[in-house]
Amino acid sequence: MRLISAPTPMAASVPIGVFDSGIGGLSVLQHIHAALPRESLLYFSDARHAPYGGRPEQFIEARALAVGAFMTRHCVKALVVACNTATAVAITALRRAYPSLIVVGVEPGLKPAAALTHTKIVGVLATEATLASKRFAHLHETISAATSATFLTQACPGLADRIEQGQLDSPDTLALLMRYVVPLLEQGADTLVLGCTHYPFVKTQIATIVRDHAEQAVTLVDTGAAVARRLSQLLADRELLCDHGNGEVGGATSGETALLEAAFLRLLGMQVRVIRDDTQ
Repeated sequence: MRLISAPTPMAASVPIGVFDSGIGGLSVLQHIHAALPRESLLYFSDARHAPYGGRPEQFIEARALAVGAFMTRHCVKALVVACNTATAVAITALRRAYPSLIVVGVEPGLKPAAALTHTKIVGVLATEATLASKRFAHLHETISAATSATFLTQACPGLADRIEQGQLDSPDTLALLMRYVVPLLEQGADTLVLGCTHYPFVKTQIATIVRDHAEQAVTLVDTGAAVARRLSQLLADRELLCDHGNGEVGGATSGETALLEAAFLRLLGMQVRVIRDDTQ
């Protein structure tokens, strides 16, 4: 995929930017690519600074703005913040910095989970930074009041790191998942929100734990499809949907290019050329 570096008028043919602190946002990119196959996508992994989950808010906001600057240099027509932590902490700053750009974030799926639960008890798996953010607190309070659902929040330190390292089935990863998931099931949760874009990549492992430990049917909520629908709607509203060609996918990273190329192939079955750009 040829990266556009010269400023051009906004056009339907230019890429959509998607970014995360690491590879987790590939789960969102997968949904976007399936829903909008003609769109070119440019994915940025801020791997040198991953994961964002345990970082100070000021650091996360600064990194998000740096990635936003990288994306605007490459003339993207929309920016998807495919990271729950970066959305919770920095999406307001991104929208303020780039008011003419479509900026779509990833919200933990509390609203759809509240609609799906029968027990009115929902477990939320997320990073420490997401759960500590004002944005999450407001979302939690608003949806709890509107639906009477109880949300059991579970921070998952270390889980995103192991997924980044490709340890999807390692004993350490499975031990972490048991520690985080089983207590939610024991408290009656019949719906689990995957509140970090890394977590869909261990959805199968979570489903196995649910099967072995839950006394009732449990629904897993991944919001990637909802992000793709919202993005499609906003592009259509601005007449920016691409209606020709086969969408190309390109990558960039502040870390090792070979690692992101391997993640594309391992997780999505895509061969993608990745460039290195340590955004400042």
